[in-house]
Amino acid sequence: MTTLHLSCNQGGTGEQGQTGDSKKLVVGATMLSMQNEFIVNIADEMEKKANESNVELIVVDAEHSPLKQIQQVESFIAQKVDAIILNPCEVEASSPAVAKALAANIPIINVNSATSAKPTAFVGSDDVESGRIAMKYIAEKLGGKGNVVMIHGYMGQAAQIQREQGAREVLKQYPNLKLLAHQTGEWDRAKGMALMENWIQSYGNQINAVFAQNDEMGMGAVKALTDAGLKDKVIVVSIDAIPDALQAVKKGTLDATVFQNAQQQGTMAIETAVKAAKGETYQKETLIPFQLVTKENLSNFMNQ
Repeated sequence: MTTLHLSCNQGGTGEQGQTGDSKKLVVGATMLSMQNEFIVNIADEMEKKANESNVELIVVDAEHSPLKQIQQVESFIAQKVDAIILNPCEVEASSPAVAKALAANIPIINVNSATSAKPTAFVGSDDVESGRIAMKYIAEKLGGKGNVVMIHGYMGQAAQIQREQGAREVLKQYPNLKLLAHQTGEWDRAKGMALMENWIQSYGNQINAVFAQNDEMGMGAVKALTDAGLKDKVIVVSIDAIPDALQAVKKGTLDATVFQNAQQQGTMAIETAVKAAKGETYQKETLIPFQLVTKENLSNFMNQ
């Protein structure tokens, strides 16, 4: 199998060091996609925290494939890592990875996204809340009436399911706010842009607002609307507060984004993995709040 290029430098024997507390813990992490800027930010923070904590971290890219992700977890189990961090590709399809780790008595911590199989611990945010925050902002800006389009992330992934749920909860409260169209842009900027171009062709001036489930797709939508000369007539809100999106909010091309804390998610995932591996007390669920970012409070987020 050529899926993993592992930099696993455990010296000599398969037993990791023998000197009590100085033994270096090894944590394997499989990430949804290292093409996704927010996921890369989480991985970077995990790396920083691992270095500070004298932990060897092996990060691999599942490239959106639950099957590949399961194989990566099997490889970590074979390497006898001390803990596994799973950034799941899908709620259902990535669940066997959790079951396999638990069966091997290796703690598995889900970061940023959920599986239906219950891991040892979860570190992330309540994605339903982010969908509510984004759609509430749109509803208020439109005075409770108008036409909205929604760009989904990967269908079946926890963030997609939960962000849609939160957005629809708010839509129910505003009978004059209509969901004109919704489709997946697979978390991807170019796909978000292409989808928005299609909608502009189909609906033109009928679109009053866009809710993109992440900033990458939001930035794609902004580009399509700008190219069509419609951006000043359409509100665009997305989620994650990646640097690009913050710059766009500053320029006024993106109306708002919802800040998700990559730094805390990455740091707490490593902290939780280390505690679980050492048999220390850890929190089963760590939820880090989302925050709405607009031009007014932008300065609070520019250096995070």
